[in-house]
Amino acid sequence: MTSKVDFKKTLDTYQATRGRFRIVDVPDMRYLMIDGQGDPNTSPAFTAAVEALYPVAYKLKFASKTGLGRDYVVPPLEGLWWAEDMASFTAARDKSLWSWTLLLMVPDWIDRAMFTTAVEQVQVRNRPARLADVRLEVLSEGRCVQTLHVGSFDDEADVLARMHHEFIPAEGLQMAGDHHEIYLSDFRRVAPDRQRTILRQPVTGSSGPV
Repeated sequence: MTSKVDFKKTLDTYQATRGRFRIVDVPDMRYLMIDGQGDPNTSPAFTAAVEALYPVAYKLKFASKTGLGRDYVVPPLEGLWWAEDMASFTAARDKSLWSWTLLLMVPDWIDRAMFTTAVEQVQVRNRPARLADVRLEVLSEGRCVQTLHVGSFDDEADVLARMHHEFIPAEGLQMAGDHHEIYLSDFRRVAPDRQRTILRQPVTGSSGPV
């Protein structure tokens, strides 16, 4: 029987501790991606994006298992978030101003031909409204600061404020790139106070070797 890889357990970049800010060097990683804008709680585009990503991800998992003999757990949903005024994340929390890219990581042995085939297969059966917007790209983040947040998304503001305005400057670093969240819990099924989310911020500068 083929062993199943769980990247949440095998990749160091999916490890984080509550109450601790950690500097990590994130390698280039390949993702299914789809973009959108607006409040994720009310935006139909956000729901449509999720509905487009997962069918492609599971087609790729099946193709990898049956065609390559390499099975894996589909990694957790992730998101890049940004706004013209970053205070909308840490102070005002005005979600209507947020732009986002939803992500699902795919293993490095998944090639573009497999991606194209997976999209075509999803299109034949039950085409999601935003299927044509799904793309396969490499994300290069490099050095990042991350921590584990346990609780609702609306309670992230204080953690992010400490990360942005205390830890990062104290380490001689500067923010660079988009705010990144990794949803270790399925927010559709887990109570808000028990949700586990990795909060990540790419940085520049040097605080020495990790």
